[in-house]
Amino acid sequence: MNVYEYAMKVEKEGEAYYREMAVAASNAGLKKIFTMLADEEIKHYNVFKNMMKKEKMDLAKLDLITDTKTIFQTLLEEKDNVTFDIDQIQFYKDAIVREEKSHDFYAENAKKIEDEKEKEIFLHIANEETKHKKILEEIVIFLEEPADWVASAEF
Repeated sequence: MNVYEYAMKVEKEGEAYYREMAVAASNAGLKKIFTMLADEEIKHYNVFKNMMKKEKMDLAKLDLITDTKTIFQTLLEEKDNVTFDIDQIQFYKDAIVREEKSHDFYAENAKKIEDEKEKEIFLHIANEETKHKKILEEIVIFLEEPADWVASAEF
C-alpha cells in the first residue's frame, strides 16, 4: 500500500468514525459538527485520490473548514439543553488521538515527498487535522462544563 492509498484509507475510516459520532450525538450542534467533519474527511480522501492519479490540484480549493464559528455559536445557544453520557466524552477524546495521529502521518510523509506541490498539500492537510483536533477539544470542554463553556477565540 503506497502513501496515497494509506491516506485514503485513513480518511475513509475518519469519515465513518465521524458519521458514527453524528448519529450518537444528542445535540443538534454536535450532530452538525460531526457531519461537517465527516464531509471534510471525504474531501481529504478525494485530494489523495487525485494525487495518486497525478491530477492537477488547486491549493486554493483546499481551505476546507468554513463554518466552524457558526456551529460553535449553535452550541453556545443550546448549552442549556446538553445531555450526554460519559462514554461520549471518551469517544471524542479517542477522536482527538485519531486526529493527532493523522496530523503526524501527513507531516512525516511530507518530509519524504520530493514534489513540492504534493509536499505542500500533505502539510496543508496535516494542518486541517490539527483544526479538527482543536474542534474536538472544544467539544470535550463544552460537554464537561457546558455552563462555563465559551468557544475559543480562534473559532
